[in-house]
Amino acid sequence: MRLKNKVAVVTGGGAGIGRAIAERFGREGASVVVAEIDAANGADAERCIRDAGGDAFFVQTDVSNEMQVKAMAQKALDRYGRVDVLCNNAAILLIDEETRAHELTNETWDRTMAVNLRGYWLCSKYVIPAMLRQGAGSIIHMASPTGILGFTRLTAYSTSKGGVVALMRAMAADYGPDNIRVNAIVPGTTDTPMNAVGLSDPKTRQHYIEVAPARRLAMPEDLAGIAVFLASEDSSYCVGGIFTVDGGLTAV
Repeated sequence: MRLKNKVAVVTGGGAGIGRAIAERFGREGASVVVAEIDAANGADAERCIRDAGGDAFFVQTDVSNEMQVKAMAQKALDRYGRVDVLCNNAAILLIDEETRAHELTNETWDRTMAVNLRGYWLCSKYVIPAMLRQGAGSIIHMASPTGILGFTRLTAYSTSKGGVVALMRAMAADYGPDNIRVNAIVPGTTDTPMNAVGLSDPKTRQHYIEVAPARRLAMPEDLAGIAVFLASEDSSYCVGGIFTVDGGLTAV
């Protein structure tokens, strides 16, 4: 068990990539705090981790709400006394509202930034003090190819994910000397509930299969292994890295 005796917070841990990571963390011996806005999904993730022999604790959390994030971090500390890993994964893609910059509404921009970028910062803000006291920690930001390459009509989402990479770099530089490692994972197009609307069109689905050299979509479980690596001591010299798990999408 590579994460034995570690406490890990996974935001958006009730579905998709976050769910796969939370369950894998549990199997690797971590006590998992499932920070999830959807109560049913969060409770189900906690139950599944426990049924598999792990330890989990669900805290309903809107990562864009500072008071809820602060309360989540405190509940994690009250229960476990420490936080060793933070996986910032919770995100939204308002696909039906995304468009070019001059056509985008203020509401779509603000909501996307609030969850996808502010949420990462807020969760980090309230977990880092515990990591500083412990003298160690690992923070994993879930980024996206859209924050690295140009994708049409994904203005708000792409900008938020580009900001995630910048936030990771800044945090890595600031906290590396404190033995807090900050890195980013870049998933390819993944078959998750967040992408369900876009991938429901057969032509769109086939397009994303064909543009990746691996010639398939990612599944949530494809991201769990790299997350375990970055959460574990195996990655003790990984600071400020961008780890692509995209089937080769950003390589071509």
